[in-house]
Amino acid sequence: MKKLLALASLLLVGALPVAFPVASYGFTGIGAEPVGGAPIAPMDGWVVDAPHTEINFSVKHFFTPVTGTFDDFELTLEYDAENPENSYVEVRIAVASVNSGNERRDNHLRTADFFAADEHPYITFHSTSVSKKSDGTLVARGPLSIRGVTKEVALPIKLLGVQSIPEEMREMLGGAREIASFQMSTTIDRGDFGVGTGSWAATLVVGGEVTIDILVEAHRK
Repeated sequence: MKKLLALASLLLVGALPVAFPVASYGFTGIGAEPVGGAPIAPMDGWVVDAPHTEINFSVKHFFTPVTGTFDDFELTLEYDAENPENSYVEVRIAVASVNSGNERRDNHLRTADFFAADEHPYITFHSTSVSKKSDGTLVARGPLSIRGVTKEVALPIKLLGVQSIPEEMREMLGGAREIASFQMSTTIDRGDFGVGTGSWAATLVVGGEVTIDILVEAHRK
């Protein structure tokens, strides 16, 4: 799954030297309106880098992991370094943008056998609480909705790194002075959401567990 909302780890540890009050990005294909229809708030100078932000998934076909991405999604991130409980993450993925690298398989995934994309065009998640673990990882909890079914999930979020950009490299990177990267990851049971639960799909052919991984890169000029 490329470009959205994987699902996997995405906020910061308390050692982050700067706060991200708001970070958000909307991808072509979902529409100009951001998640929830609210205006996208300014990011205090931080901007999500679309070409280096993606939502990926992995599920087994017999014993072989098959990977894919979602090409269209919206992502909103708010981070309060001093008060992590005030942080927030929201994602909306366009189901029809599923891309596993095989057109025939992707068309099948869009049908009622799996996602029923015509009837349920979006996968959504928004945090209702964010807490900080002893190791510094943040955990966002909230409802995940797939194919009309909503379940509470926990989404671990961690900072992968923050890098100051030397002045001589800034022009090459579009004027960015700092780069920050995040990862969110979680594993769900597709059967809990009614995805691929037909007689053949519920066998060993397609694994029940699906790992979702969201990678986000942001920069500040």
